[in-house]
Amino acid sequence: MTDAPLLSIQGVSKRFSAVTALDDVSLEVGKGEFFALLGPSGCGKTTLMRLVAGLETPDAGRIEIAGVDMSGAPPHRRPVNLMFQSYALFPHLSVFENVAFGLRRQGKDKGVIRARVAELLDMVKLAGVEKRRPDQLSGGQKQRVALARALAPGPRLLLLDEPLGALDRQLREETQFQLKEIQRKLKTSFVVVTHDQDEAMAMADRIAVMRAGRIEQIGAPAEVYERPATRFVASFIGEMNFLSGRIAGEAFVGAFGRLPAPRSELREGAKVVLAVRPERIALSPDGVEGIVEDVAFRGSAIHIRLRLSGGEILRISRSANDGPGVAIGDAACVTIAPEAARLFADE
Repeated sequence: MTDAPLLSIQGVSKRFSAVTALDDVSLEVGKGEFFALLGPSGCGKTTLMRLVAGLETPDAGRIEIAGVDMSGAPPHRRPVNLMFQSYALFPHLSVFENVAFGLRRQGKDKGVIRARVAELLDMVKLAGVEKRRPDQLSGGQKQRVALARALAPGPRLLLLDEPLGALDRQLREETQFQLKEIQRKLKTSFVVVTHDQDEAMAMADRIAVMRAGRIEQIGAPAEVYERPATRFVASFIGEMNFLSGRIAGEAFVGAFGRLPAPRSELREGAKVVLAVRPERIALSPDGVEGIVEDVAFRGSAIHIRLRLSGGEILRISRSANDGPGVAIGDAACVTIAPEAARLFADE
């Protein structure tokens, strides 16, 4: 980010009795950025979102929005809006009145309200349903009404709590692209809280991976996927093979044999774990040998399970266009290029 950040979180901590929900968290979100807080349940991502919204108060640290310290600022004094996972639509109000709610609280006149509601309903592809009530809408329509309502007052920052969790898989995938398109059009900064890695990878410009109240890594989706900073990130994002062994010179040595070792600052002889994505493992005429235990066709990819001589199972992914190349029971060799793998200390 070259411009000053819209949201700056500096050394924020939060405790609930004996539980540390957040421990010295710092991050920045740029103007017009789509940012994701990603992690398992209980990692602190929702607590962090509530702190930004003003629904909780940090025990330590500082939160700034557009360079202004938000300490003590109540939720309605922050240029922030929040879209809840449950959508929280007013059941007795029409779609129009739900979207207009925040605008009426701002004291906008009727003409401005009509124009803004029409603009947003057109943007979320719901023009023509203004008079319906929430109980007359599908789950996907409710989600889009909630988004339009959250955007109507013109917040500089929109917080979305598991926004697609209530949708089925196909609708969720379609809505991911719609959300991204709307965010680009409005140039509003979005911060989405999710435990769904596919959702974060598809929508976000950058991702903060959280664990136990701390941030493990912040980066673009490709960076987090290809160069995980910790073993936790490597295991949480996508599929990953882990092989135990040690460093011996420029090699990684395990029960199955030797592989070229990726660059690492870990010492000679250290116990390590080699992490490699299934699609980065190549079948070859020579290399580390194993026996094919399973071959599964899954649309665009073929998945192979290979048992190595030391008993380890390797998951291998190949393009369906290349064909499986092997059958169950075959002996097969694999190679792993050093640049395709990562080394972590075996703790």
